[in-house]
Amino acid sequence: MRVDELTLRDFRNYRQQSVSFDGRCNVIFGRNAEGKTNLLEAIVYLSCGRSPRARRDQELIRFEGDSAALSAGIFSRNRDFRTEVELFRGRRRKMTVNGVTAKTAAALSEVYQTVFFCPDDLYLIREGAAARRKFLDNALCQLRPRYAVALAEYHRAYEHKTRILRDSEERPDLLETLPVFSEQMVVCGAALIRYRAMYARRLAEYAAATHAQCSGGREELTIQYQTVSAVTDPLADTETIAAELRRHMADHEAAERASRLCLSGPHKDDLLVSVNGRDARTYCSQGQTRTAALSMKLAEREILKNAVGEYPVLLLDDVLSELDPKRQEFVLNRIAGGQVFITCCEDDRLAELLGGKVFHVEQGTVI
Repeated sequence: MRVDELTLRDFRNYRQQSVSFDGRCNVIFGRNAEGKTNLLEAIVYLSCGRSPRARRDQELIRFEGDSAALSAGIFSRNRDFRTEVELFRGRRRKMTVNGVTAKTAAALSEVYQTVFFCPDDLYLIREGAAARRKFLDNALCQLRPRYAVALAEYHRAYEHKTRILRDSEERPDLLETLPVFSEQMVVCGAALIRYRAMYARRLAEYAAATHAQCSGGREELTIQYQTVSAVTDPLADTETIAAELRRHMADHEAAERASRLCLSGPHKDDLLVSVNGRDARTYCSQGQTRTAALSMKLAEREILKNAVGEYPVLLLDDVLSELDPKRQEFVLNRIAGGQVFITCCEDDRLAELLGGKVFHVEQGTVI
């Protein structure tokens, strides 16, 4: 799969821009804050309906604009696609695929997938559980559209329940609706847990092999999925998981009402990463944690490729400059076979090495 061309209007610092890409390697260079990452962000957004950087769509609209538009010509599954998104201030976005309205972001993920790797991801291991949950969610939302639906429903139920618990002292009558949202969290949460457990199993396998190659066979990487303690087998059927979640939530109902917080659920899940049997977050060196994070991102690419039969579009945002020469060489040797976008501050002849095009970005314009 590949992105052949991209058109932006009032997106981030781009007023109006159209650009055609190479099917192999695209090197995008320029000084900091000129718009290199914004190009990659647009490509990611059109693949999943979510930004890897912004919390709200309104942040993507140029300061002087009231709306923004993103459009891409894509070749995937031996077909041509046209994906378009319009963003507005104060109202819902519009999304279409080949002119047909896309009701959910899952419709975008069915066209093409991306793997986005930025310097922050090199600290994926050292950060809190929320960063690793986000990694899981981003990967699974593209891989399994039903997961994206379950995740959105779970978040809505969680937010409703949180507001009810928070406001229950002033509005005790709200507690009557609490069981409805608790049950929604149970049903959707069971689906999330099973999807995450299945993905974590494959991630552990692929990432371990990649890590062993990068470390010259000196280190062993292990990844373990951690969820609600009452769930005895996260790979069991969803009905079994839901029953265990239901009992667990009932046991914690009094504590949740007293603390006015949602204390139980997959919104606290984590991935436990170890290198040679030691907790990577606590005991590993900076080089070891970077290799582990790198292995997880490259494993994400391989999992997507094996699932859909094509390599996803790989976007490396100024990552190579953060890696030592050995890890740079390892990454460059592993990215053949699919379309790649690489941003850097200088034209360092990567396109000549990998074969492709070079683009210079200056003040929101691609030269």
